[in-house]
Amino acid sequence: MAPQPQPSYESCIRACLDCLTACETCVACCLGGSPQMAECLRLCLECAEACQATARVMARSSPNVSKWADLCAAICDACAAECAKHQMDACQRCAEACRRCAQECRGVAQAA
Repeated sequence: MAPQPQPSYESCIRACLDCLTACETCVACCLGGSPQMAECLRLCLECAEACQATARVMARSSPNVSKWADLCAAICDACAAECAKHQMDACQRCAEACRRCAQECRGVAQAA
């Protein structure tokens, strides 16, 4: 039987998956937009990848969880800062999801 994710990771895994969804939604909103949305698009794509990978690592209870969580928090912070600059609803929701995910990831990185 496969090991279950550590109970302390459940909230962070949910935050990562919520952030992944918000980033992908923001990407869809930014596609075909003005050139000034390029950085938002790039960071959302990068953040979505980091969130997905971090959730997977936590689900496996990897010994490298703290490193992944720390990196994910940093990428989420950057994405949140960029998305917050744009007034579109998708960008604002993404910024909030990124901030929540970064906070959860920092908690896991410090506890692991």
